[in-house]
Amino acid sequence: MRPITASRAKGLSIGELSRLTGVNIETIRYYEKIKMLPAPPRSGAGHRIYGSKETRVLAFIRRGRELGFNLDEVRALLDLGGPEKASCAEVREIAKHHLEDIRAKLADLKKLERLLAKTVARCSGKTAPDCPVLDILDIRRPT
Repeated sequence: MRPITASRAKGLSIGELSRLTGVNIETIRYYEKIKMLPAPPRSGAGHRIYGSKETRVLAFIRRGRELGFNLDEVRALLDLGGPEKASCAEVREIAKHHLEDIRAKLADLKKLERLLAKTVARCSGKTAPDCPVLDILDIRRPT
């Protein structure tokens, strides 16, 4: 990502914003459409002109998505004031809920890992009619 320089202080095109933040152009348009990213001003020719505020909000959204927050959670964080004004207590509640979801998913994955490891260990590698892996995948196969 390139830093914003004085020569680009007049504004960024959507392509420049995309390169700067690592967010796809269509995704930027989508975030505008669903009002997560404020609609930017436009040039006389109708081109979007993004500034530091839009860049920061878009980077905030991208980072939130990388951390596994869904769009509603990111929107809630932005509604609290985004990266500049949000109340730490309110943000903490959203993050706490997200952490609980992650821990539940990890527990589910550990159960799945144990089941699959047991099943693979029981698999002899011989003929398909006696394959425990196929048995747990195919609901029509007898177990």
